[in-house]
Amino acid sequence: MSMPMDRRPAAATPLSHGRHDLIGSDRVEVTNVYRSDGKKIGEIERVMIDKFSGQAAYAVMGFGGFLGVGEDHYPIPWERLTYNETLGGYEINLTDEQLKNAPRYATGEEWKWDPAKGRDIYDYYGVAPYWPMM
Repeated sequence: MSMPMDRRPAAATPLSHGRHDLIGSDRVEVTNVYRSDGKKIGEIERVMIDKFSGQAAYAVMGFGGFLGVGEDHYPIPWERLTYNETLGGYEINLTDEQLKNAPRYATGEEWKWDPAKGRDIYDYYGVAPYWPMM
């Protein structure tokens, strides 16, 4: 069975410029997260991937604490993050108040990854969940 050919001109493909749009999970982890004003607010600790669809659901951002002690973890819908090449990290537009009130859990606290919490997180950030709502 043959695959349809990509009919775009070679100059329009990302690989023709010596780059691609994929990144390994080990390179996403520890990537800084910045506000739109360029201020660093945390770093990506992990990416949560839906094991059935393969969809990146959340980036968990670590923020606060010292050497991992007292640090909070913020699950952020992947759609809210934008990679900023100039900053070399991800960008999200959040105010201090939004960050203060965002869903989070503390180091050592068990987080229940379920559809109800997922809806709360996606609602908080104002994006539609990636999974079908029934």
